[in-house]
Amino acid sequence: MLTRVEKAQQKWGGSHTVIDKWLNERQELIVLYCKIAGFSPYDKKDHALPEPQVIESFCQLLMDYLSAGHFEVYDDIAKACEKKGLQSQELANSIYPRISSTTDVALDFNDKYAEVDKEDLLADFDKDLSVIGEALEARFALEDELIDNLFSNH
Repeated sequence: MLTRVEKAQQKWGGSHTVIDKWLNERQELIVLYCKIAGFSPYDKKDHALPEPQVIESFCQLLMDYLSAGHFEVYDDIAKACEKKGLQSQELANSIYPRISSTTDVALDFNDKYAEVDKEDLLADFDKDLSVIGEALEARFALEDELIDNLFSNH
């Protein structure tokens, strides 16, 4: 995931302020995801349950990232796709529902873990973390496809 965002920043960085900010948030989200998963994105260490504050921070950043996508970036991309023609518009229309399904997974994770307590057992945490990780990976690929479509014909 981290490599993908670094490539995205290299490819599209500096081309649009909103997308730059969004990709930076994505990078922060991935680093925090790695932290709560029990490993650094650069080196592995023993796995232990994360502190509740770290999980809460991840959930907050996750909601910020989703909101930026739905209320800022996707609107800009949709407007640009309308101007680019029917093929771009059809691509966007086919991708948005798949992105929405990843939003549902993220919202479920947030609902379950945004307000965890140190005494909570978090029995399903590893499984749920894996599910959100897979959803984020799929989402990032779809978002990159949208962004690439936006910039490929400019």
